[in-house]
Amino acid sequence: MTEALRIFMIAGEASGDILGGNFMRAMKQINPDVSFYGVGGRKMQAEGLVSLFPMEDLSVMGIAEVLPRLFKILSRIRMTANEIIKVNPHAVVTIDSPDFCFRVVKKLKAKNSKIPCIHYVAPSVWAWRPGRAETISHFLDHILTLLPFEPPYFEKHGLKATFVGHPIVERLESRGDGDRFRRKYGLKPDQPILCMLPGSRMSELSRLLDKFCETADIVLRNRHNAVIVIPTLPHLRPEIEKFFMGKGINPILIFNEEEKFDAFAASVIAIAASGTVSLELAMTDTPHIIAYKLSPVSAWIAKQLVKTPYVNLINILLKRPVVPELLLEQCEPGPMSRELLRLMGDREARGAQLMDFREALLKIGLGDLETPSQKAAKAVLGVIEGKGAVAP
Repeated sequence: MTEALRIFMIAGEASGDILGGNFMRAMKQINPDVSFYGVGGRKMQAEGLVSLFPMEDLSVMGIAEVLPRLFKILSRIRMTANEIIKVNPHAVVTIDSPDFCFRVVKKLKAKNSKIPCIHYVAPSVWAWRPGRAETISHFLDHILTLLPFEPPYFEKHGLKATFVGHPIVERLESRGDGDRFRRKYGLKPDQPILCMLPGSRMSELSRLLDKFCETADIVLRNRHNAVIVIPTLPHLRPEIEKFFMGKGINPILIFNEEEKFDAFAASVIAIAASGTVSLELAMTDTPHIIAYKLSPVSAWIAKQLVKTPYVNLINILLKRPVVPELLLEQCEPGPMSRELLRLMGDREARGAQLMDFREALLKIGLGDLETPSQKAAKAVLGVIEGKGAVAP
């Protein structure tokens, strides 16, 4: 390619910003003569992106949040599509945030169908709403998947797909230092730490924090010297501190990302809301269970729509219940405390879980010669060069 490479990128939330920043860094290593345009947060801006508007404009969820900002969001869609036409990039790379990104791509394709559009992070069509795979095949040119079993779901509809691996395996430097955490908080080497992760949204806290607290109380009755640690986000601090007032439990609250992984590494066991945090715990060799509760209406809808026997990614990858799932009616202090105490006291079960963690992480790219970001960058270059994705 003789002219400088131009790539337009869109990320709408923090996780996408991290993916985008890593992708940009990898792309610059392969092709230093590249310019980036689009929408992103601090990670992407640190790699040279001048964001068209604040990424936070897109970080809204739910009807109650979207409706008051609908006019602004629609104007951002038009603005972004028009900017892509103006830049005329060699490729558009959209990262997650499908509600916004797909609308931009469809508007772009109506005006210029020749600019290749690659989406990074496949919708979970294997879990629910499988019809989305065919729908997006009509306007995307390529999709990059985080999980190894995802490409066939899209390829059968004519959409080229490349498995690149999960970004969690790039965090080798974030595997945590348990001894450092114990020294900082004056904890003994053999003092058991229970890590509680009740979610990052207020709605999750309202449903899970009370259940997790009652569960911790049962654990503390059986392990008197145990310590409770809660890694969380700064904006949730007042709510959590208020909740624990007068409860007789004084957890250590963690707000720093590096210290979060130190806490994971120091913990004997963890209980977490369902999500990517399970992979983070696996990276730090932290045995854990997951739990989640929905409103009765949401629970009924989920039971009708979800097509997979597991919700935890480790279990999905290995097709067996490695991480206990305490969901819906099982998300109660009795069942959760029994699973936690079992794992805390059963050395063989803990060891088996850790071995399974490694097997699952290897399936999503741990130990590969190239990182997921490097594979993603090569795949995008392959699309630009008209050769399809470069094989990982």
